[in-house]
Amino acid sequence: MPHNHQDGHCSHESNDHDHDHDHGTSDLGPNDNLFSHIDRANVVALNATREGSVVVKPWDQRNNEEAFLESDADDQLIIRIPFTGSVKLRSLLLKTGPGDQTPTKVALFSNQPSMDFNDVSDKAPVQEFDIPQDRNVAEYIVKTAKFNNVSSLTLFFPASQGADATRIYYIGLLGHWTERKSDPVITVYETQANLADHERIQGTDGNFSTTSS
Repeated sequence: MPHNHQDGHCSHESNDHDHDHDHGTSDLGPNDNLFSHIDRANVVALNATREGSVVVKPWDQRNNEEAFLESDADDQLIIRIPFTGSVKLRSLLLKTGPGDQTPTKVALFSNQPSMDFNDVSDKAPVQEFDIPQDRNVAEYIVKTAKFNNVSSLTLFFPASQGADATRIYYIGLLGHWTERKSDPVITVYETQANLADHERIQGTDGNFSTTSS
């Protein structure tokens, strides 16, 4: 897996993924930064010492190490990230560590908003990446075709690289957001009630009037 460093930012590309987008950056980060489309109030971290939203930071705070998330009872960690619409995911950004507190890998699951530790052994991840020990923000480029209509993303960190706890400093996501379309409400009107279609309601005499008052 290619692992390149550019200006303190490293990129991990999947070998079978074509990557031909133009990613301009500004003070707000890459043009396709999804930070503003993450439902941060409902980010959930399992087996963590703090709320998961502390590591879902804006671009200009990506290198801030004052706020971080650590696993609690052991070195496993699950973070569930809901979006405010439908997302076509391009890549995951991570800053982890230091040293042995770096996760061994991250497994990605899409549209599993209630996943917990009982589920991860029964479900195959959509994609997973090995994580090297590195204090820079790393970009993990996903297979976009497999993350095409994502309403939530779950990250599973199965182990640290030797420490008692796993530590995460920053999680960022890049991709394309669209507003989620609500299902239309379909109302069926009866021109005349058919008594055979209605079960008797307890406490009534079972008689229904089909005439207008």
